[in-house]
Amino acid sequence: MTIAVDSNIDDKAASALLPAIRFAIVAIILFGLLYPALATFAGGILFPAQANGSLITRDGKAVGSSLVAQNFVGDNYFQSRPSAASYDPRAMAGSNLASTNPALRERIVESSKVISARENIAATAIPADMVTTSGSGIDPHISPEAAKVQINRVAKARGLTAEQVQALIDANTQAPTFGLLGQARVNVLQLNLALDAIKR
Repeated sequence: MTIAVDSNIDDKAASALLPAIRFAIVAIILFGLLYPALATFAGGILFPAQANGSLITRDGKAVGSSLVAQNFVGDNYFQSRPSAASYDPRAMAGSNLASTNPALRERIVESSKVISARENIAATAIPADMVTTSGSGIDPHISPEAAKVQINRVAKARGLTAEQVQALIDANTQAPTFGLLGQARVNVLQLNLALDAIKR
C-alpha cells in the first residue's frame, strides 16, 4: 500500500515561509544595523557630552564621569556614598541585603562609628545615605545633609572657612529634576573639583 504525497503542500509551505524570511532579513537590517547607527549618530550630535559618558575633564585630561562615584581619600575631600561595587562601573550592584539582615545592620553600625569619629558628630546625626549603598553601587551623589556634616572637616583640612565650603555646596547642589522628581543632591566629584579650583 502506498500513500500519495501531495507536492502542493510542500510548495505552499515554502511559499508561506518565504515572506517570513524576507521580513526577518529586513528587520535585522533596519533594527539591528540602521537604527542603532542612526541613534548613535544622532546622540553624538544632539548630546555629545552624555554620548561620551558625561566625562569631566581638567587640563585636557578626563578625571571622571559625573555619572560614576569615586572613592575619595583624605580629610580635604568630601566622601562619596558607600559602594557595594567598590566604585567599579563594570561591577554595578547593590548589596541586596534586606533591612532586617544582621550583616547589613552590623555594617551600618561599624560605618556609623567611623563617620561619627571622623566628622565629630553623634551617630544619630549621620544622614542615611552616608551609611547605606545605592541600588547601582556607583551613585555619584550625596544629599545636601550628607555634605553639610562634612563641612568642618574639609574646611579645617583646606584652611577655609565653613562659610566658603557651604557656598561651594550650595553652588553644586542640584534641585529635583523638573522641580518634582527625586531629591536635591550634590555631585561629589564636581564638589571636590570645585574645592581644588580654589586659589589660596
